[in-house]
Amino acid sequence: MPENEAPRPAPTTPHTPTTTERGSFTYAHCPCGWRGPARRSRDKARTDAAEHTSGS
Repeated sequence: MPENEAPRPAPTTPHTPTTTERGSFTYAHCPCGWRGPARRSRDKARTDAAEHTSGS
């Protein structure tokens, strides 16, 4: 890190993604601003959320 760059603060928003349904699609989203792609499979949307939480 360059000397003139301030250290970045640790994120304060917890990663607690949830899923939301819109019509025939389900998507995962998180309070940190991340949003997964729309999926027809609820299970795949949950997998997207779990992968986001694990950092994969």
